[in-house]
Amino acid sequence: MEPCMPRDLPRDLPQQPSLIMIQFLAWIADRPRNYAQTMDAWRSSCPRLSVWEDAIIEGLIRIESNTNRSIRLTPRGAAILAQSEQQKQPQTASTAAAPRRAPKVHTKISGKAPAVAHAAAF
Repeated sequence: MEPCMPRDLPRDLPQQPSLIMIQFLAWIADRPRNYAQTMDAWRSSCPRLSVWEDAIIEGLIRIESNTNRSIRLTPRGAAILAQSEQQKQPQTASTAAAPRRAPKVHTKISGKAPAVAHAAAF
């Protein structure tokens, strides 16, 4: 028989958490947040964007019972965030060696010489 494990321990981490979930966990971990700030920034009436509810159900965040109603990552939420950051680091190192330039767009404006515009200007 397996011993009973607390819900917050990183036992069965999902393989690929969604990008929005990673962004939400990083936002919570960035600095102290309270319930009002979190609801203001992350509440959604769209049933397809339920990151707040999903994070609570999956045990990734908790609402403290202090007067500020602080929002904190659980150990499981912190582990998922750390896992995603480890997976992101090799990609960052490989792209840092070869920076990408914005593509040039050549257009002809009313019979005049071609103008060169960068996509970043739009």
